[in-house]
Order: sequence, then structure tokens, then C-alpha cells
Amino acid sequence: MLPSFFDSVLQLIVRTSTDLPPDVRAAMKTALGSEPDGTRSSQALTIIAQNIDLAVDTEGAICQDTGMPTFEVKAPVGANQIWMRQQIKSAVAEATRRGKLRPNSVDSITGKNSGDNLGPGTPIVHFEQWERDAIEIKLILKGGGCENTNAQYALPVELPHLGRADRTLDGVRKCILHAVWQAQGKGCAPGAVGVCVGGDRTSGYTHAKEQLFRTLDDVNPDPRLAEVERSVMATVNDLAIGTMGFGGKVTLIGCKIGALNRLPASFFVSVAYDCWAFRRLGVELNASTGAIERWLYRDPSHPIIPMLDQAGFTRTGREVALKAPLTEGDVRALKVGDVVMISGPMFTGRDAVHSYLMKNQPPVDLNGSVLYHCGPVVVKDTPGEGPRSEEAGWRITAAGPTTSIREEPYQGDIIKRYGVRAVIGKGGMGAKTLAAMKDFGAVYLNAIGGAAQFYARAIKKVDGVSLLDFGTPEAMWHLTVEDFPAIVTMDAHGNSLHKDIENESGQHLETMTV
Repeated sequence: MLPSFFDSVLQLIVRTSTDLPPDVRAAMKTALGSEPDGTRSSQALTIIAQNIDLAVDTEGAICQDTGMPTFEVKAPVGANQIWMRQQIKSAVAEATRRGKLRPNSVDSITGKNSGDNLGPGTPIVHFEQWERDAIEIKLILKGGGCENTNAQYALPVELPHLGRADRTLDGVRKCILHAVWQAQGKGCAPGAVGVCVGGDRTSGYTHAKEQLFRTLDDVNPDPRLAEVERSVMATVNDLAIGTMGFGGKVTLIGCKIGALNRLPASFFVSVAYDCWAFRRLGVELNASTGAIERWLYRDPSHPIIPMLDQAGFTRTGREVALKAPLTEGDVRALKVGDVVMISGPMFTGRDAVHSYLMKNQPPVDLNGSVLYHCGPVVVKDTPGEGPRSEEAGWRITAAGPTTSIREEPYQGDIIKRYGVRAVIGKGGMGAKTLAAMKDFGAVYLNAIGGAAQFYARAIKKVDGVSLLDFGTPEAMWHLTVEDFPAIVTMDAHGNSLHKDIENESGQHLETMTV
């Protein structure tokens, strides 16, 4: 029964995780050429471009957050969908074992990570019958950071900076602009949005996500929706949110809209935000063997053109070298906009670690420490491969930052209690953390979201791990890094680039009401 099906699905998963499709590459290359040299967005896009090239060269995960694998399968009448679903699950587990997917399936009641990306509801597999004698499988890997920036509106509604959004296509346009503005850098801009007009709350989000399977350069077959897409793309980049929310000329690389019928009482606009690491591919399989007959979105016969024709991120000579552990003087000397290069010990800590530290003493001395909001892809060490430790027995294969705002309820207290001097993440944090940084002497350093291969190369050694029972993404990893680059976006003097950009882009948003 379809002897090549498992291998074909596994190939699809690996390729989706490690190789951006050509339309996304083209959009990101255009974005890179749109930003003036030397700007924060230009520096960030250079790192992103280098990361895209590294992921292909090493067949490593583009971003460490490989999201919730979502498969759309079209199968001939009579195909055994039960068997195919089981094979897809087995391929997901194998890709996880190989480190191509991060274990992301967590029991919602106990918080326990399954370790293999399998469990109730994961992966997501949608089947549809069609009359063709072929099997089509499309896959999208949409990470948690951008998933958290999804938005749903019930029209009519009053929107900050935009006024009332009515049950019209102009109201839909306002909702899309507001969703992009609200995301700022938390969803790893420049992003793309899939939008559904209508449906109910459930079908609206599903249909919005399905729009992300369209290519960025297609034209909507419905001329009314095509005009809204065009209007959004003609104006949205004037928000000047830019890459990672650093300010800049490119905030969105695509807007794709679909529509479903609705109830008379409901008018929902659902927005599925995806990051620059827009990972979706597809295959068409032989219905008798399961072998790949055709790739969707990409043509393997065409060579991959590198994003960069030079080395990538280069130093300007203005970078500030920081050696951890840090002193209060080290961080008080920094200001928003400084680019730092960190060397020395670093500890990862995400949601589970922050919650733990509110009730328990830390497993390591955090005084003067650098705390990295990161859930890396980690595999058992193989001698001679990558950052490794014979004692720890682990190897980091992907290690970009996660969205920091989730830790806002905890971060200020943790800085105060334990003397943390630097927090690294993406998207910035809120007023409580900013106040703690000013009062106790700490800074927020914005790394480039999604650049998991780039940052993995700054990790020179895995020194150990604590709290491994939380699962590999949520454990506290003890790392040694060398020349780890990041940008100061919240300093110890009460300044926040994130708040500044939010306010400035809000003013731009008000000009888009007409």
C-alpha cells in the first residue's frame, strides 16, 4: 500500500522546515533591497538572508519554532485516509527525532511535552476527496510567535487610530491594517496575512490560514477581494514598522483574502499572521506508489539562488563587546540602538522557566546573567558535530529568539530577585519590565526572530541543562556563546524603541482612514 508514501511525506516535512519557497525568497530579497544600508532593518534583513542560506546549506530548521504542522491532503475517492493519517504522524515523529522539527506538542492540562510532536490535535491533518487519480499534500509550519498575533474582529467595531470599521470591504481593510499594526515586531515582521471575510469564528480562522497556501504573487480571482489586497499592500508599508519592529520601509510582504458566507447576525474578519519565515510547500504523489511526481511552489530542477552574494552580517566597528556575567556598570553604559556582541555564559528561559522562578530558587546563579528567551531545537550529541558537550550529551541545531511579551508578568520580578542584567528575545516587553530595568540595572536585547541557524553558530558549547522535565524547548540550557549579536531596544534609562515605534506607527495608521 503506497510503499513510498512515508518517505515522500518525510521529504516534504524536511524541505518545508529548511528551505523557503521561491516566492517568499523573492519577496524577502526585494525587502532587503528596499532598506537603506546601515539601518536597523537593513542589518536585520542581512542576518535573515544569511540565515535562509545557512538553513539550505546545512538542511537545518530555518526557525527553531517549527510550529503546529498543518497538512492539507487531497486524495482520490476510495483512498484509505486512516492509513495515510497514521503515516503522516509517523513521518512527523521521525522528522522530530532527526531535529528537523522541534517537539512542540504539549499537554494542555499537565504541560508535559510529548517529545515527538504527536498527541491529541497534533499534527493537524485536513482531508478532502477529489476526482483526480493523484494525492496532493500541502504543509505549512506556522510558529507560535506569529500564531499569537492572529486577530479576529466582529464588525462593526471601533479600532484604535482607525475609528469605526463597518460591515463593508473598507471595514475589512481597516481590520487588516489594525492587525498588522498590533503585531508590531512580535510576529517577526515583515510578515504576510491570510484573511477570511465571514464564516463563523471557527471556519473564519481555518479559511484565513488556508489563504496562506496561495503564492505571494498570485491575483485573487474575485476582483473585489483583489482590490482590497492591492489597497492594503499599497498602503501598509507606510506604517514604517519595518523588520522586527525596528522601523523601516517593509512591514508586510503579502495579503491574501478569502470569503465565506456568514450568519446575518455575525460579520467576522479573521486574520492569520505569518512571519517572514513563511514555510509552506507541497507535493503531488503517485496514487499507486506514493512517490513524489511533482513539487508544488518549487522546481527542484532549478538551482537555489543564494539570498546573499557576500558574507552577510559584518561589523561596523561600533559594536559594543560584552563579556558575561555583566555588571550594573556594563548595562548602564548602554543605550537604545547600540549593537552588542555577547560572549560568555548564557542561560535559556521561556514560559515554564519563568513560572518556575516565581516560586522556586533558580538552579543556577543568575546574578549578572544573560537570560535568553529561546526554545532551541536540541538533539543528542554526535561527536564532531556542532556546539556540543560530552558531559551534557546535547547539540543545539537551531536557536533563535522567542516572543518576549509572554514573560511580561514575570520578568520584572525575576530581574529584581536574581540580578539578571540582560534579557534577549524578540518583539520587546512592557512597562513593568522597563521599570525594573531602570530601577535595578538591566537591558533588553532584541535578537532577530527566526534566525535560528545564524544564532546557533554563535553557541560554542552546551555546558549543561536544568529543568529538562519541562521538555527540551522549555528547559533551561546552559550555553557558552561567542560574539552573539543583538540590538539594545530597551535600556536601563527607561527608553524603549518598541514603544516609540508603536506610537509613531499609530500616528501613521491614523492617516489611513480615508
